[in-house]
Amino acid sequence: MFKKILIANRGEIACRVAATARKMGIRTVAVYSEADANAKHVAVCDEAVLLGPAPAKESYLCGEKIIAIALATGAQAIHPGYGFLSENAEFAEACAEAGLVFIGPPAAAMRAMGSKSAAKSLMEKAGVPLVPGYHGDEQDAAFLQREADRIGYPVLLKASAGGGGKGMRVVDNAEAFREALASCKREAISSFGDDKVLAEKYLQRPRHIEIQVFADTHGDCIYLFERDCSVQRRHQKVLEEAPAPGMTDERRAAMGDAAVAAAKAVGYVGAGTVEFIANQDGSFYFMEMNTRLQVEHPVTEMITGLDLVEWQLRVAAGEPLPKRQDDLRIHGHALEARIYAENPDKGFLPSIGTLRHLDTPEAVQFEVGGTPYQPAAVRVDSGVREGDAISPWYDPMIAKLIVWGADRKQALARMAQALSQYQIVGLAGNVAFLKRLVESEAFANADLDTGLIERNADVLFAPARSVPVAALALAAVALIEHEKAEARGTNAADPWGRAVGWRLNARYARTLAFRDDGGHEYAPVFTYLPHGWELAIRGLSVDVALLARDGVDLSVRLGDASVHGTVRRDGEAFHVFTGGGHHVLHHEDPLAHAGESEVEGGRLTAPMPGKVVAVLASQGQDVKKGEPLVIMEAMKMEHTIAAPHDGIVDEILYAVGDQVADGAPLLAFRAAA
Repeated sequence: MFKKILIANRGEIACRVAATARKMGIRTVAVYSEADANAKHVAVCDEAVLLGPAPAKESYLCGEKIIAIALATGAQAIHPGYGFLSENAEFAEACAEAGLVFIGPPAAAMRAMGSKSAAKSLMEKAGVPLVPGYHGDEQDAAFLQREADRIGYPVLLKASAGGGGKGMRVVDNAEAFREALASCKREAISSFGDDKVLAEKYLQRPRHIEIQVFADTHGDCIYLFERDCSVQRRHQKVLEEAPAPGMTDERRAAMGDAAVAAAKAVGYVGAGTVEFIANQDGSFYFMEMNTRLQVEHPVTEMITGLDLVEWQLRVAAGEPLPKRQDDLRIHGHALEARIYAENPDKGFLPSIGTLRHLDTPEAVQFEVGGTPYQPAAVRVDSGVREGDAISPWYDPMIAKLIVWGADRKQALARMAQALSQYQIVGLAGNVAFLKRLVESEAFANADLDTGLIERNADVLFAPARSVPVAALALAAVALIEHEKAEARGTNAADPWGRAVGWRLNARYARTLAFRDDGGHEYAPVFTYLPHGWELAIRGLSVDVALLARDGVDLSVRLGDASVHGTVRRDGEAFHVFTGGGHHVLHHEDPLAHAGESEVEGGRLTAPMPGKVVAVLASQGQDVKKGEPLVIMEAMKMEHTIAAPHDGIVDEILYAVGDQVADGAPLLAFRAAA
């Protein structure tokens, strides 16, 4: 077994690999960019070496630098994690030439599966079922359109060298084909350096089911059951689970055998995932093979009791697979939710900023009745800590939340509970959206397909409701108690400073002004009483008293009820976590903004730092509401800036290729007369 390995990655997966290496007594070397100097993965490894500047192409994608660091630190092998160089055949070959073990499949297997079109041809020869489509080398736009017409709409365009949901477009009709093809090719060349695409029939209401395979250097290959990854946004996974709901033993065996055949067809070694697209009738078709460990591998670990990173290390060291197919069993049900810094209400736009507050559910370990198998009921895999920043340079994942249950019903309940305990302050997050998703009727009833989110948009993106009185009371009490503390701190000897709210021969009634993120305004009136307050709002009047306070955790009496919650203040925003919900209330202090005036608008701004990849409008052009004006690339995804209303483009302020800052005006725009 290896004595030392280098982890050629960052974030959650680097921390995950380091944890297993430590358990096995293997020393680890971290590499990091300038942006990651204080990152968690640097802290959890035994050694850490600077790679270069923040851009991945100058750091995490620099294979020569990584190999040089591995040799200089005495590492015997390199674990690539996922993303970056994990599926780079040239890097795997360079490792071998340098005398280092690449903890992954052979370069030939990566090349065979790295091109979606070539992989389809191989799978056809191996007898693996394929979706009807065109997977050839001809890339002329007119030819591809004729192929799409032949296949029949809707058609899915996919970057041949793609992955992670990037470089994919669904085309509903022939009129939309050219624009979708151009966009697909732009994203493909930007993300993968190759704009070759393939076209396939887009199946209606398909499920995305993948099979985890593992092969060793002794010729053995097995499958570790399946994962259902149907719940997606922008072709990227949101929730994963294992086993797949409704999977029969016969279908599982058929898909497992097909996955093993696919792996053997390319001489595969190590951990890999064969992805299938499945119809509601049970038929399935090969989609692609990911020649690496998948983001969602923990759900497989939870239902099998295996450590897949440990298996990777043992197989890479030349050991045989620890188990045979007949030794494997499914235990219970597992779910994984990807916690992202993104705003679901704004098209899942990534968010950047500092994690000013981060509180996660506590991991729970317990024993399953009478068996030696002991899964964790709750597991959090993360590469960030409170105080860390989510930057524009890398994927905005905060963590993976994984739960296990004896059955799917119990796993769902545990996931909902765990999400209600997840607290994030400092940037936009998707926790509330995930909770609505898990508790939705469609997901609870396993009515799964890749369009689940779009089909249930009215439930998942429902208009924000008014903030409950309990949350208002907690925010107000936190504000008042903070003011008391400030008054005492200003002059501890001043008796007037301790008498906040006191009035001679009268009760002090104070109106507070709050606004939520949905634009709703609240004006609770707090009348100071000897032992608390009277709260009046919208015809309701109720006594309020502070029962207990421990830092940011508050307990208040609201009438005859007790309310508990956490209140985190971030500037003028009060983040209230109570009753399983997260409510944001902005305190409107008129004195704090005296003299400020609204800045005149008229300029469409960048929603985040990124690069301009297309300018679709020209100076002086009349445009209609919703018409695309500029396309930006940020965090490896394209974002279209559209006209907010009918108007005229007065000036284009940036050109294609320009880098723009968050909030930078992209063009001057005025409303139509």
